[in-house]
Amino acid sequence: MTGQGPSVAPPPGADTGAERRREQRGWYFYDWANSAFSTTVVTVFLGPYLTSVAEAGAVDGDVTLLGLSVSAESYFPYVVSISVVLQVLLLPLVGAIADRVPRKRLVMGVLAYVGALATMSMFFLAGDNYHLGGALLVVANLAFGASVVVYNSFLPDIADPDERDAVSSRGWALGYLGGGLLLVANLVLYTMRDSLGVSEGDAVRISLLSAGAWWALFTIIPLRRLRDRPPRNAATGASAVTAGFRQLATTFREARGYPMTLLFLLAYLLYNDGIQTVIALAATYGAEELDLSNTTLITAVLVVQLVAFIGALALGRLAYRFGTKRTILGSLVVWAIVVGIAYFLPAGSAVPFYLLAVLIGFVLGGSQALSRSLFSQLIPRSQEAEYFSLYEISERGTSWIGTFLFAVTLDVTGSYRTAIIALVVFFVAGGLVLTRVDIRRAIREAGNPEPAVV
Repeated sequence: MTGQGPSVAPPPGADTGAERRREQRGWYFYDWANSAFSTTVVTVFLGPYLTSVAEAGAVDGDVTLLGLSVSAESYFPYVVSISVVLQVLLLPLVGAIADRVPRKRLVMGVLAYVGALATMSMFFLAGDNYHLGGALLVVANLAFGASVVVYNSFLPDIADPDERDAVSSRGWALGYLGGGLLLVANLVLYTMRDSLGVSEGDAVRISLLSAGAWWALFTIIPLRRLRDRPPRNAATGASAVTAGFRQLATTFREARGYPMTLLFLLAYLLYNDGIQTVIALAATYGAEELDLSNTTLITAVLVVQLVAFIGALALGRLAYRFGTKRTILGSLVVWAIVVGIAYFLPAGSAVPFYLLAVLIGFVLGGSQALSRSLFSQLIPRSQEAEYFSLYEISERGTSWIGTFLFAVTLDVTGSYRTAIIALVVFFVAGGLVLTRVDIRRAIREAGNPEPAVV
């Protein structure tokens, strides 16, 4: 969608020229800010660390979760699944409210800082207090998802249709670069912990603290650069919540008038479940099944971050030439190959794991960035946050269907390899549904101008 073509009018409330570019540059930095949570916390450190804390508090290998007994090694994926189920319930309401309030930046800021503070509080996770870790993960992940709903809803305001692939890809690329830089610092701390007189547990907890501080610090930039637009039917305080409930019900009824948009959302929910499960559980798979050291796992995720920076920009260029839908479909083929390779990786060998990390990194940023920009074309104006709340349900950080399938398969079979290969169904099913989506029809149904290339 970044190809050249007939010029289209910018959406209402959007500026042109220097002011719009200034907002775009500020907008990129929330990807930079919150990516530390996705990488340092969810992808690398918290899974293995929380699993070890759960194992320390286990009785005969089991721990309690919501009154139920589960294996200690499946505690982390189950908590991830619970947090996303709560997102399914809460994020649509957050989106409906955000579309009504006149200070959308404030909503994003409050949510971001709740998540950042919960992440920084993970510094106090130690011993066998796995309940604390689970609770903080749920709060942080809910705030993360809700803040990204509001953040994504700014995209149609700050970028014309023909710009959105490029703008979204730059945001994702900068996010992976920022997350990678912090991971470098944490890798240095972790590998040099003995010479610094820091225990392994303390190094992990300091890394978790740094992710929350990074998130909080760099959120200042988008909050200063982005501008609030006058909302449709503005409301404040309790009236905004009430209006949000009413609007949410209306949106669900009206969504049936956008069948192609809903079909795309179904495709995205399926294939993104697979992507998010791979991201969330890769470190745990490497540690528990492949018997790789934490240093190897951190280095591999760093490789993913740096390659994803390049991959996001590269897939943006491919979308410019071949179209966004075709480029996404091609990336799903690669994702299916990735989980197939993961099944056969030898235990104790770092090199094959690094090579797989390169492959993941190349398609990771691009598939997500292009999905976000494509979805922004398919939704009606003035309801961006509402529709992005549905989108965010299966967005970055977690996936309730995928992690639940992984956890159940692991519980039943006791095999991480069987659990990882089961994820191929999400990429196949999502790709098949996506082939049925008529993108130009969806754009017309939403009442938006058509970009040159789709």
